[in-house]
Amino acid sequence: MVRQLSAHLNITHYFGDCQMGLSLVQSRALRGLEAARITVEVHLANGLPSFTLVGLADTEVKEARERVRCAIQSAGLVFPHNQRITVNLAPADLPKDSGRLDLPIALGILAASGQIDAARLQHFEFAGELSLTGALRPVRGALSMALSGKPPAQLVLPPGSAEEAALVPGTTVYRAAHLLDVVGFFAPPGAASDAAANAGHPSTGWQRLENTRPRQRRPEPDMSEVKGQAAARRALEIAAAGGHSLLLSGPPGSGKTMLAQRLAGLLPDMDHEESLQSAAIRSLAGHFQCDQWGLRPTCAPHHTASAVALVGGGAPPRPGGH
Repeated sequence: MVRQLSAHLNITHYFGDCQMGLSLVQSRALRGLEAARITVEVHLANGLPSFTLVGLADTEVKEARERVRCAIQSAGLVFPHNQRITVNLAPADLPKDSGRLDLPIALGILAASGQIDAARLQHFEFAGELSLTGALRPVRGALSMALSGKPPAQLVLPPGSAEEAALVPGTTVYRAAHLLDVVGFFAPPGAASDAAANAGHPSTGWQRLENTRPRQRRPEPDMSEVKGQAAARRALEIAAAGGHSLLLSGPPGSGKTMLAQRLAGLLPDMDHEESLQSAAIRSLAGHFQCDQWGLRPTCAPHHTASAVALVGGGAPPRPGGH
């Protein structure tokens, strides 16, 4: 009896000395045109040092382990080398790809280790790819993230992605250029400044962006540039006015592509909702630019392209806007 009690006390004493931490960070993963909500769960426990990432993660996401480790160290922060790190990307049945989860994973590790306030992270959603120096790189689908948030959430995004998300009305968007910019907002007073000084990053790139719409538009191809082609011009006007389909047929060099590129200029301007949907598709493909806001997209696949080439094959298709 004494031996059993002694063994029980030893086990209790051992587990009482263990340091364990758990943190939850919100993000989003792309699923078609939607951005499904993802919870990044980070657990730290004593044991053999390891870094395990689970939750149906693609190769790009699994490589985040090395990027996150180097980024935290380069930023002058403490990476828990002597602990067992487990990162779960929930829900487990949703595929995750790209490097957009680098920033949430890094923040989860810092929160679980007590370097930032884990409670404040629950009111924000994060996305961003980390470089080895801790700088944040833009990600695809920032507009989809902002459109999928109901009610609109507070987003923290890298430069280039934050400007896209700020186009959605009612969304609170913060732009951060470096990991230390985000840590400085959520860390206890003084802790982030010390880390920034050690890493040689005195300036801050943290900024809240206002919801604005681009005012300048890139000039569209205009029908006034077409000389002749009276019958084809009339057909384009009728198709644009009635919303009809149109088939242009003729020998090479007769002007079919030139006329087709100017059909979008005959259509009425897109409203704000249509502009958001068009920009979100371009953002998913990584082709969106602010000067394309409000422009009707025109795709020009080659005439020899097959049906499989148009919709994509072998890999998940990405909508294009070429």
